[in-house]
Amino acid sequence: MAKDIKNVIVNAHDTLIADALGAVALIVMLFVGLSLPGTF
Repeated sequence: MAKDIKNVIVNAHDTLIADALGAVALIVMLFVGLSLPGTF
């Protein structure tokens, strides 16, 4: 099972980086949205 996980990580290296960047962007947008003053 550990070998399978390692193979998935090695084979999907490019998509893992893109997914991580997307997750970071979502977190940043969440904190920016929460820090805006409530004018609605």
